Parts: sequence; structure tokens; C-alpha cells
Amino acid sequence: MRKLPVKHKKNIGILGGTFDPPHVGHLIIAESVLETATLDVIIFVPAFQAPHKRRTPGATTSQRLAMTRLAIRGNKRFACLEIELRRKGTSYTVDTLETLTLTYPGSDFSLIMGADSFLEFSSWKSPERILELARIIVYPRPGMAIAPDLPFRKHAEVISAPILEVSSSLIRRRLASGKSVRYLVPDTVLRYLHRNKLYLP
Repeated sequence: MRKLPVKHKKNIGILGGTFDPPHVGHLIIAESVLETATLDVIIFVPAFQAPHKRRTPGATTSQRLAMTRLAIRGNKRFACLEIELRRKGTSYTVDTLETLTLTYPGSDFSLIMGADSFLEFSSWKSPERILELARIIVYPRPGMAIAPDLPFRKHAEVISAPILEVSSSLIRRRLASGKSVRYLVPDTVLRYLHRNKLYLP
């Protein structure tokens, strides 16, 4: 597996998603968590098939991987691993954590997720095992509150981060209707979208 960009990679954050496409919200969240949680590096992990999302026609796996790498280019504390794309099938977080634990022994892992994902965490595959392998860091979502009696709430660290109403689905809709997505995605990704005519009707 690819080496991580930080020499002493003891505290590793994991940010998974379809990244279809990656956008500035992903980068802002990652940067906020990097500072707030005192992490050494954040790994972006594009999913082959997210368990809780129906795959919609969009970019191919290779295109999503390429865009994710373009999005994080220039940040020495961001990395992208294609572990779930190579494994194929349904991308279960617990399987990814098991592999990363063996690949980077002695490291501590932090799983980064939005409030929307944490509300569904109890329905994930092997949530108890996930908690054995990583701590949970939750970032806010517009209009979503994390109730104190929510299952696994005591295991989650809810951080303060900018709340942006930007999503990959919003970007796809705007492109499909001929609208601009400038400033919603990094310039490197914007050029890739235009060059490959992605998400057009």
C-alpha cells in the first residue's frame, strides 16, 4: 500500500465517501479536523459502493479517484488510498479499518463522519468493532443535532467546524442544468470536470 506523506504517522484520520465529485466542503472539513483533533495526516478513501447509498450514474471509479487526488494535491498532510476501490464490492468501513490497522501498526485511527452518517452508525456493519479500531469524530451538518441519548454518542467527539450547504449531489445537479460550480470545487477538479464533460445531461 502507498506510503503516507507524514513520516511519523501515529495519528491518522480517515475520511471516506464516494467523492462524486470531491468538493471544497470535504477539504474544509478535513482541514478543520486536522487541527481540532491534532492529527498527523488524513486519508481520503473513495468508496467502491457505499452501503447506505444507491449508486447513481456519475463518474467512474477511476475518475472519482483521479478527482480526489487532484483535490488534495498540494497538501502534504492529505493522502488518498484506493483500498476500497481495489477491494470492490460493498465498501464496509470495518473492513477498511482492519486492513489499515495491519498496514500501519502502532498508529491510532480517527474515523471522520458527518452528523448525518453518525445518526445511522448503529446500522453500520460491526459498529462495536469499528469503535475498537478507531475513535469517532463527528462534524456538524445543517439542521442536524446529535442527541445525548443517541446510541454510541459517548464514543463520539463532536467537533466545531464550518457548516457548508454544499454536496456532491448539488454539484452534479448544477452541472446537469448548465450552472457554474466554480468555487464549489477546487480549480484542479473544475478543470477535470470540464475536460471530461462529467455530469452533463
